[in-house]
Amino acid sequence: MSTNTTDANTDCNITTGSDAIELIIEPRAKDLGGFSVRRSLPVRERRTIGPWVFFDEMGLAHFPAGEGVNVRPHPHINLATVTYLFTGEILHRDSLGSCQAIRPGDINLMVAGKGIVHSERERPEVNTKPHSLHGLQLWLALPEADEEIEPAFYHYPSASIPALEIADVPVRVLIGTAYGISSPVKSFFDTLYIEADLKAGQQLVLPNAAERGLYIVSGEIRLQDSVIGAHQLVVLQSAEDVGIMANADTRIALIGGASIGKRYVDWNFVSSRKERIEQAKQDWQAGRFPKVPGDEQEFIPLPD
Repeated sequence: MSTNTTDANTDCNITTGSDAIELIIEPRAKDLGGFSVRRSLPVRERRTIGPWVFFDEMGLAHFPAGEGVNVRPHPHINLATVTYLFTGEILHRDSLGSCQAIRPGDINLMVAGKGIVHSERERPEVNTKPHSLHGLQLWLALPEADEEIEPAFYHYPSASIPALEIADVPVRVLIGTAYGISSPVKSFFDTLYIEADLKAGQQLVLPNAAERGLYIVSGEIRLQDSVIGAHQLVVLQSAEDVGIMANADTRIALIGGASIGKRYVDWNFVSSRKERIEQAKQDWQAGRFPKVPGDEQEFIPLPD
């Protein structure tokens, strides 16, 4: 998805919490044209959580017939995008020729590498009637050795994502390894991404990782002496075996992994090198990125 992250340092409410909590981030609203997202990463106080450099919650948005997601072609470099839906559908197209409907529970992994262009729209079957959309979109920084690899697209249907129960709590291991289960989703670095649905009163011990961020999609949890509500992102300290308890029916997403080091983010570009981002800007302005087959007429211009 296209975004402007150059102004991501402001309008975020950040507080400290218990000894298991480093930061609590209140996301800020960002208008993407036709619908808004809640953006939690990056912020001045926390640019990355493991290899994750960007975190958006899309929706829950309700669209009348004829309206919906309509993100024109735009470029990325040196990162991988991860799209995961709870409700609705997005039609992904990219400059490799991929054309894939993303549905709830699927994992859509697009590796930009040296450069890719994609659009996010809707099929007519979806757009021509009232519909809803709710999901998460995240960006992974690629290791320096892999930043300029050939672009690639991977799609993992919901049925291929491992699911299990921990103390009667349904958990899905989306990327990486947790609770002794490994996801088939390709990763380039030590990466963690799970989701879980807790009923009121249930508890869950979170899997360990060098860095972790806990996002409350809906509901409310207690973490030691802190109460964390919907749409808050908790950056956890390195303490092991952190447990949470649901105060209400709650859906969580946990991201993390090993620290990937310094990354620069400007518009849709992420890189370990500032000069690479400047080159990408020039290439986009000059029309040197590839086109998206079947979606060649429109594009998002480089912001001023």
